[in-house]
Amino acid sequence: MTDAKRGYPDLHEHLDALRRAGLLLTIDRPIDKDAELHPLVRWQFVGGIEEHERRAFLFTNVVDGRGRRYDFPVVVAAFAGNAAIYSVGMRAPVEEIEACWSRALATPIPPVVVERAVCQELVITGDALKGEGNGLDSLPIPISTPGFDSAPTLTATNVITKDPETGIQNHGTYRAGLKAPDRMVVRMATRIGGAGGYRHYLKYQARGEKVMPCAVALGCPPCVAYVAPMKLPIDLDEIGVAGGLAGEPIRVVRAKTVDLLVPAEAEIVIEGLIDTEYLEPEGPFGESHGHIALEEFNMPLQVTAITHRRNAIVASYLSQVTPSESSAIKRVSYEPMFLAHLRNTLGIRTVKHVKLHERLTAIRRVIIITMERGAPRTEIWRALQGASSFKADCGKICIAVNDDIDPDNSDAIFWALAFRMNPADDLLVLPHRSAGHGPEREHESERVDATLLMDATMKEELPPLALPKREYMERAKKVWEELGLAKLRPQSPWYSVPAGDWLPQWDETAKRAALGRYLENGELSAKLKRKGLRPETKFRPDENK
Repeated sequence: MTDAKRGYPDLHEHLDALRRAGLLLTIDRPIDKDAELHPLVRWQFVGGIEEHERRAFLFTNVVDGRGRRYDFPVVVAAFAGNAAIYSVGMRAPVEEIEACWSRALATPIPPVVVERAVCQELVITGDALKGEGNGLDSLPIPISTPGFDSAPTLTATNVITKDPETGIQNHGTYRAGLKAPDRMVVRMATRIGGAGGYRHYLKYQARGEKVMPCAVALGCPPCVAYVAPMKLPIDLDEIGVAGGLAGEPIRVVRAKTVDLLVPAEAEIVIEGLIDTEYLEPEGPFGESHGHIALEEFNMPLQVTAITHRRNAIVASYLSQVTPSESSAIKRVSYEPMFLAHLRNTLGIRTVKHVKLHERLTAIRRVIIITMERGAPRTEIWRALQGASSFKADCGKICIAVNDDIDPDNSDAIFWALAFRMNPADDLLVLPHRSAGHGPEREHESERVDATLLMDATMKEELPPLALPKREYMERAKKVWEELGLAKLRPQSPWYSVPAGDWLPQWDETAKRAALGRYLENGELSAKLKRKGLRPETKFRPDENK
């Protein structure tokens, strides 16, 4: 049960909630963390399974490539396997998530320091960290991309560092590849302006300090886990934003061997010192931009302690080629933020929806903006430019469409581009964009890119989509199922509606035809014959007086 002094759930309570909602699969058979675990979960993202059918996976019988068994279970996709899982973690319906984030960012709640914490029920230090099977080697950290990754890698991290000048802590989700039972190498992504942890690293270097205290928390309460990958403003203490999400102070405890505060309800905390002088090769590793990141020099961390709760669970994010858990954890929160920015901050009320394209593009590169029909062209272009500039690493390609285009259907997007966009008038290229997160290319010296904006909205009313009405498709679907044919997975668009350039008179003729009464239509059209016209001259019954 939730602690009487704590209203927000920890990971165990979150998994209980997922189980009650039918969103958790428990796998009790032996699963090899090095070759099977992540590929098994990967299938629900690449196997044609709809997003709402995805589940979190809890593995209770974990072994490694040599058959060694581990004492800890592993959970994957438990924070954002899909929007429903994220919603359970946020304790709010999906449509209210943007309001939750806005409230948390506007009114963060500082944490409260406690003397005792479940994350420190067991403390491992000194020689107990050394040797095969001890320290980091005792944790069942999965290989994320078997066949390419060089080491088990921590992915579901809250990496905690502290500004040596202001004392403000930062939580960031950075990968950490295991090197030895007491050593790993952390990659603190150098995002535009520098990620929070990386900026701290530079300050320690400038001060001449040879090490930087660091703590890596695994399996934090969802409200704490969600703040780390969000790329919040620099020098904003993420733990306060987590408190804003929870509606109460997050409980933190002083780490055992470094001067940092760590989440009291984390499953596992790895404490250590990052070397500010020497770097060590790390990788290859499958990155979220969809390519293998090759070896790079990154920051070695010497482990000084590992603390954990007695029944700890190792949490791991499924990343790499999207869709994935790491893309969903941003998409579910970013999309309402983009919509609020365009509608409320910029005042573009004709924006109806914003979709960050996820499959393969990692939500960062392609944005689809749904506009109301008839929106002024000036507002369409304001929306395109506003979306492309809202976050530095999102919106390289922005496309405006109308609501008859399903933003999740790339074929529909291509259709809109093919028939509703004139490249001479509806396309704009803006230079001087940062290349952002992506595979390194040897020929790029400054990593610069450009922005592409496209208006693929209807410039005039068009006839309906050439598909049967819904009632006829549903009628045929019943016949299909009665015949025992292959299971249908309807893909939008699978029916059409009488919208746009469509007259009631045409609706009546279509009804008669569907009832087998097409001869009546022929009798009506025979009365309207004319001479002296060219074939394909347009005819509108509403203008035939």
